[in-house]
Amino acid sequence: MLPAKAIIIHAARDLRVEERDSTPPGPGEVAVRIRQGGICGSDLHYYLHGGFGVVRVRQPMVLGHEIAGEVSALGDGVAGLAIGDKVAVNPSLPCGACRYCLAGQAQHCLDMRFYGSAMRMPHVDGGFRQHLVCDATQAVKLPADMPLQRAAFAEPLAVCLHAARQAGPLLGARVLITGAGPIGMLCLLVARHAGARQVVMTDLAPKPLALARELGADATHDLRAEPEALAPYGADKGTFDVVFECAGSGLALAGAIAAARPGATIVQVGIGGDASVPLNTLVAKEITLRGTFRFHDEFALAVDALARGAIDPMKLLTEVVPMEDAVAAFDLAADRSRAMKVQLAL
Repeated sequence: MLPAKAIIIHAARDLRVEERDSTPPGPGEVAVRIRQGGICGSDLHYYLHGGFGVVRVRQPMVLGHEIAGEVSALGDGVAGLAIGDKVAVNPSLPCGACRYCLAGQAQHCLDMRFYGSAMRMPHVDGGFRQHLVCDATQAVKLPADMPLQRAAFAEPLAVCLHAARQAGPLLGARVLITGAGPIGMLCLLVARHAGARQVVMTDLAPKPLALARELGADATHDLRAEPEALAPYGADKGTFDVVFECAGSGLALAGAIAAARPGATIVQVGIGGDASVPLNTLVAKEITLRGTFRFHDEFALAVDALARGAIDPMKLLTEVVPMEDAVAAFDLAADRSRAMKVQLAL
């Protein structure tokens, strides 16, 4: 076994770059030399708060699940991959045998192992490490000329593709997106790719909204500066056919319900704890409120869209930081006034 560096959370604000022994791949597994990793909102929750909700870090854990690299070794029985192949690594490993897996809902697997998660004990180590052994099915092959910085967007894009599947057809739809973080921005790109005729985005800060307009939003509204900016969209019982609520905010959800037309679908993408919902309006307008959780087959679809250039997220990438400067990278990623998406060079 050879030592390899990893980015490990010990407690809130206690993030360290340490060495972990690497192991060879077993049957059906591959070893991947991870090169690129994107910092996600859940990574930031572990770093800033030691967890989220009832999920807490109880032992040192490698963070990260937005990862890409190159195959460095093959276990017995692996076909379709070769040493040196570029791959995006799907962080989701469902059991394949529980009732949800068998029903085609693997994202709800009863024995899910998801990289960089403290939901289980012992925790499931993540992908911010130089050497990762994974099931061969998790390593999705990339074109040889595809930049790994682009490939590291596959996981969050898969989240947004699954959210779009929950929304239903977007061709010709009027779409509202609340929350202009990385997930909101990727929902914007997905909606445009799917043929939405109008996309409006809201946030509480002007800088991300400027980027949203650059990415194709028809209109943006800073609700901190203009608290009533959505009011005109509520005329005649509402405007929007589909809403992606990406802020995880009860106030944002209430505003979305007011601006949505009767029969609209609201997809709750953001997670922010319990919230009050204006049930009378929801019922009277016959609005469908749907949750969305992770993804399954959308990961391969995301890789394909990125590889073909059908969806280009690269304007979201603020900076790539060496793993030795992991603390500085996480501090940058946590500062919305400076950063949209920060990646680590591993």
